[in-house]
Amino acid sequence: MSSVPGVFAAGGVAGCGAVIASHPFETVKIRMQLQGELQKRSTQPRIYNGPIHGLKVILRNEGIRGIYSGFGAGSAYQLLLNGSRIGFYEPIRSNLTSIIFTDTSHQNFGINIISGALSGVIGAVLGSPFFLIKTRMQTYSPIAPMGTQHVYRNTWDALRSIYGAEGLKGLYRGCDAAIVRTGMGSSVQLPCYYAAKGVLVKHTSMIEGTALHLVSSSISGCAVCCFMHPVDTVMSRMYNQNGGLYRGIFDCLAKTISTEGLLACYKGFLPHLARILPHTVLTLTLAEQAMAVVKGFEKGAVQL
Repeated sequence: MSSVPGVFAAGGVAGCGAVIASHPFETVKIRMQLQGELQKRSTQPRIYNGPIHGLKVILRNEGIRGIYSGFGAGSAYQLLLNGSRIGFYEPIRSNLTSIIFTDTSHQNFGINIISGALSGVIGAVLGSPFFLIKTRMQTYSPIAPMGTQHVYRNTWDALRSIYGAEGLKGLYRGCDAAIVRTGMGSSVQLPCYYAAKGVLVKHTSMIEGTALHLVSSSISGCAVCCFMHPVDTVMSRMYNQNGGLYRGIFDCLAKTISTEGLLACYKGFLPHLARILPHTVLTLTLAEQAMAVVKGFEKGAVQL
């Protein structure tokens, strides 16, 4: 078993690697979630019509820089989120298991869900300011603005601007939605991943290796996207708001549904799916490989 700092590093590096591929679809997703915000469906603009169309529109008008806006903040967020989600999952799981069972290696689905949620919440709190900045930088467009527009030169400029104007409270605006969203996603991601691995090993000819990791993480990614997308939409809107447009999660949800209809909660679902599938596959697959490297490194360090 690798140390917690080692697994944290492996998870963080895996998340940073995965975001290179997933960030463009994240940009499209956020803009679609804000498209027609609090407007009747009949009057809503339709600038972005799906993941591929959205990519084409942004690339044509803003270039590669537009599609990767907020990438620095997104990488910092992934480092903290996935470092926590993967690094703290097993310690939390084994400690909770030891309270009920004598064997800490025993797998209990309920405990796994709670452990995934708690480790995800830790990551969400640590990374919330960076997700706030990432969302605002991805939303900004000089050609086709969606929602409130915030102009920052880079991540550091955004940190200074928000802290200078609103203090620490401003940097943690929308954190309550992030906790719910990430807790829900994390409670599904790792338990589904390990459950899928177990079922595939038991009922198919698949063995431990890259192919098993890819299939298991794909199943996990689909489950996460379906489960947490409505809260993800709420979070994007709360992070991007300026002032007191939404008082909280339920106020945002109520205003969104009453103005735009129930399906507004699933705006940007397809780009979210296009983003989360490769991201989950890459994160969990890279994490497995990175943890193998960490184990070898720590084993060598002990022998020295």
